[in-house]
Amino acid sequence: MKRIQIMLFALCCALLSNAQTEKFNGLDMNLGNLSRLSDAKTRSISPENFTGEKGKGALADPAADKGKRNVANAADAARDLGKGWKVNPFIIIEPGETFTMADIEGPGAIQHIWMTPTGNFNFTIFRIYYDNEETPSVESPVGPFFGTAWTQVSWLNSLAITVNPGSAFNSYWKMPFRKKCKITMQNLDSQPMRLYYQIDYTLTEVGADEGYFHAQYRRSARDPKSSLHTIVDNIKGKGQYVGTFMGVGVSNNGWWGEGEIKFFMDGDKENATIVGTGTEDYFCGSYNFENKRTKQYEEFSTAYAGLHQVLRPDGVYGSQQRFGMYRWHIMDPIRFENDLKVTIQDLGWRSGGRYLPQHSDIITVAYWYQREPHARFPKLPVVDDLEVN
Repeated sequence: MKRIQIMLFALCCALLSNAQTEKFNGLDMNLGNLSRLSDAKTRSISPENFTGEKGKGALADPAADKGKRNVANAADAARDLGKGWKVNPFIIIEPGETFTMADIEGPGAIQHIWMTPTGNFNFTIFRIYYDNEETPSVESPVGPFFGTAWTQVSWLNSLAITVNPGSAFNSYWKMPFRKKCKITMQNLDSQPMRLYYQIDYTLTEVGADEGYFHAQYRRSARDPKSSLHTIVDNIKGKGQYVGTFMGVGVSNNGWWGEGEIKFFMDGDKENATIVGTGTEDYFCGSYNFENKRTKQYEEFSTAYAGLHQVLRPDGVYGSQQRFGMYRWHIMDPIRFENDLKVTIQDLGWRSGGRYLPQHSDIITVAYWYQREPHARFPKLPVVDDLEVN
């Protein structure tokens, strides 16, 4: 009997291996399958190759193209070296301008995005459109999308997002598309901004079960009428929720993170199906994120969750505590069939051991995958309401 069980186990492993081989197309990569070959094509877009076409990189000529904006922005620095020597490593986006970073014909998937923008991270709007859709599937100020809510860079080390010295934003979220993918950056500031960027992608078949990546920004800026922040709502269709970034600017002196997160899915009305037990608990910490030895908040940054931003008052202009934290549902996606709404309570403590409904400045970005079409996003706040002050 034991010999038969071993044979059956080996047969199952062989069948599973064959199934994985048939499905593998270069879209899903990890350490376990990096050695498996694929017919997928690797491409990359940067200011040195705006289209990502094969053999079309580093064509700018510092002698011929000098003075042409976004064609040879470093022509003067490369004047002694000539063509092929870092002639156009960045682009400039003027005030009010929207720049198309990528316009890719599919099928394929974005696999990595690196950028280092200058200027106000809350006034620079990052958008992604799939398959010729009219409204974006990703829309957020660039800072919050990359876990930076308060314009101050803090290092973030996770599987999905990294923020590295000196101000390098990286996304490893997989973003499949079937027909087309367009990525834009809009500068709402009154000053020009400089942007270095690279978008790494693959051209390959996309399976029928692949959803589209979405991300949406929300802000409750010390709303005096409510102590409930909506992270996202009106998600319609089949999909799975995969992450939350939240920035909190507190407005009181006590512990601020008692609020529960709630996931209303597939027809839930008053009562949610998934309810957390507190803010620090949802972000995979406990007991106020406090280091019991130092009696201070303890920053941490892990593969799936972290409190990577603890911005302490400086006694002058930085008078308020501000925090940034993330929770990626990479190993535990929250799946929904028809609809999803996510909220979090804004609760602290008051005298007598009672909860305090707060009015904090809360910034969030929700990340999820779903089938298209998606419901139209709420209109982004105006510039004054995007500003951190």
